[in-house]
This record gives sequence, C-alpha cells and structure tokens, in this order.
Amino acid sequence: MTARKRLPKKIYETELLRLQAELVTMQEWVRSTGNRLVVIFEGRDAAGKGSAIKRVAEYLNPRVARIVALPAPTSREQTQWYFQRYVQHLPAAGEIVLFDRSWYNRAGVERVMGFCTEDEYRRFLHQCPIFEQMLIEDGVMLRKYWFSVSDTEQENRFRSRLEDPMRRWKLSPMDLESISRWEDYSRAKDAMTAKTNVPASPWFDVDSDDKRRARINMIAHLLSTVPYAPVEPPDLPLPERPPPTGYKRPSRKHINYVPDHAATLPKA
Repeated sequence: MTARKRLPKKIYETELLRLQAELVTMQEWVRSTGNRLVVIFEGRDAAGKGSAIKRVAEYLNPRVARIVALPAPTSREQTQWYFQRYVQHLPAAGEIVLFDRSWYNRAGVERVMGFCTEDEYRRFLHQCPIFEQMLIEDGVMLRKYWFSVSDTEQENRFRSRLEDPMRRWKLSPMDLESISRWEDYSRAKDAMTAKTNVPASPWFDVDSDDKRRARINMIAHLLSTVPYAPVEPPDLPLPERPPPTGYKRPSRKHINYVPDHAATLPKA
C-alpha cells in the first residue's frame, strides 16, 4: 500500500455527511422496492471494519439495516452445515444486513488458528462460491469488502488500544497473536480470494491505513454499485393538538425522577 497523507478532518466530515445522506436515500429505495442487500466487512484485526460499519449505519433505520456480528459458534452450531447459522441472519425483502465478519471466518481465523480441519476448510472453499451464487440468483445484492492495513499501522493501533481504557475491550489475546502470524494470515487471505473472488461476487480491497479515506472510499463505492433512486416520502401532515379535556398530571412527589446530575457539572 502506498502511504498517503491523512485526509483532512473538515473535508472528511463534509463528505461523510453527504455520503450518509445518500445511504439514507439508498435505504429507502431498498425498503420500498423490497430489495435485499448484504454487505460483508472482512479484514485483519484493527483494520477499521467496525468503525466503517458504525459510519454506514449511523443514520440508518435499525429495523431496515441490521448489523450482524456473531460470537463463536455453540457446540450445537458446530455440528450444523457451516453456512447454516449465517442463513438465518440474511435479509428479508426491504432489508440491509451488514456482516461484521461473516462466513469467511472459516477461511481466515479458523484456518490460521486451527479451529477447523483441513477437510472443513477445503469444503468451505468449494461451497462458498456456490452458496453466494445461490444468494445472487435469488436476488440478493452481495457486496464484499476487505479492509487492508499495514503491519506497522496495525501494531500502532494495537498499542493505542492497550493504552486506552475506553477501547481496551476491543483487544483479545487472539488479536495480539495476529502480529506473530502476519504471514499466515496473508497466505490465508490470498488463498481465500483465489477461490472466492469471482465475477458474480468479487472482493473489493479497501486501503485502511487512513481510516478517514477508507470509510469515504468504501461508502462511495458501495453507493456506486447499488442502482438506487430517490423515493418520494409519504405526506405526513402534523395533526392539530385537540383542546384540553381536564386532564391533570399526578403530583411530582409520586414520581421517581432520576437525579439532576447535569446540575452538578461545572458552569462554563
């Protein structure tokens, strides 16, 4: 990846807000037309997937656009067909699903950390393009993004999280082990894309050493691939408030109010 100057904050915030408004327009098109959209976010630990998903979903209706971030499979799920637990989270008509990691776990962390057998891994590489082709043939719009981060930048982000009590929860021993297994993850990613980067469902790499650029570039690309159009919102006239009919609120002494913590803050 070629090092580039960080996108200035003002330019970033202005363009991000414009793109987020377009995402709302796209959402209304998906909802009104009954389309189904799946967006997969994959990449190395600390590559910026989570923050990108946060910006995508920030102004969207959570009843239309859902974020799916599944935990480790249960003992029962481990006996199911591998794709089975993901199928139940796929969108119905008029819905968008954002996968914060997806079925590609098998080709990444499971492969590198030895959480699946060689047969399970090879079966996944064979079945995955078929599974995705079935989704596409059924009308699902599938978009796949891989967030790429350099080894130096990843290590810097890990160190930053270790020192930040508000973000330290983002790190696990397995995340930190990805440093020593950098080349293993690189080989796993190369093998995965060799089998699953097909014309019907291609991968799109996002250079994420600069998170601002990554978010802007990813959202702009997503919007460019969906044939959405503005949808005229329904006319919702605000009704007039009816005249009072004698209702009286109960005494305040019978209501449990939260304490006024704001009143204890220093005055500006």
